[in-house]
Amino acid sequence: MRRWMAISLVAFVATTAAFAQDARLKQLDSVDDGRAWEAVGRLDIDGTGFCTGALIAPDLVLTAAHCLFSKASKQRINHETVKFLAGWRNGRASAYRNVRRAVVHPDYIFDDAASSQRVRNDIALLELERPIRNTTVTPFDTAARPEKGDRVGVVSYAKDRSEAPSLQEVCGVLARQEGVLVMSCNVDFGSSGAPIFTFDEGVPRIVSVVSAKAEVKGTKVALGTALGEPLELLKAALDAGQGVFQPAGPGAHRISVGGERNETGAKFIKP
Repeated sequence: MRRWMAISLVAFVATTAAFAQDARLKQLDSVDDGRAWEAVGRLDIDGTGFCTGALIAPDLVLTAAHCLFSKASKQRINHETVKFLAGWRNGRASAYRNVRRAVVHPDYIFDDAASSQRVRNDIALLELERPIRNTTVTPFDTAARPEKGDRVGVVSYAKDRSEAPSLQEVCGVLARQEGVLVMSCNVDFGSSGAPIFTFDEGVPRIVSVVSAKAEVKGTKVALGTALGEPLELLKAALDAGQGVFQPAGPGAHRISVGGERNETGAKFIKP
């Protein structure tokens, strides 16, 4: 089991009333229930685990950066071992695609030390081997990050719901600081990279991706990255021809990020 780690979260306030309004998870295990969410898919990673990702273009999948790193070596995995299963449900997907290229935020460092910097840079963009042109799989638009108090939702796979995604249509933004969203959404292992949605005018738009699950004074929360400029940075990197896998050299190492003071008693773990 992965160990708990500390993260500094300032000015965080969560009331029991905020959580009481949250919707329960709804499993999308039927064709009708899952119809609007076919562009959310499971990312199978080298047969050893999975994350959640979502199409934002016919050939682009948005997810968390840490999904592309090995826990053991702390190095980038070969993204060619990752497969995107769009709309995966009960043993079938609407489309299956391998990953051609992948880019992560240039300031992201996979390390055991926790910090708000690591969470806010925990974003990756995958270019698929071939675009998905299936008429039932419609990529999602993105939108500006929500404000504190806004209602959002999440569609994700997880360790106890790996064969079909679940929707939590109503959860709340509890805080927004240093590029990190703190939300009351229900996430677990496998939810990494899951899209966080707003539903303005009834249209789901992605505003964040799940980076970690957390506890603040015994209350479970989810931490998400902001999109906006980081996403545009990743798109520009792909346009510039980046994202081809480069194996790490024998002397490669990563700079550790020092842990911050845990002023609020918050703890988090990558789901």
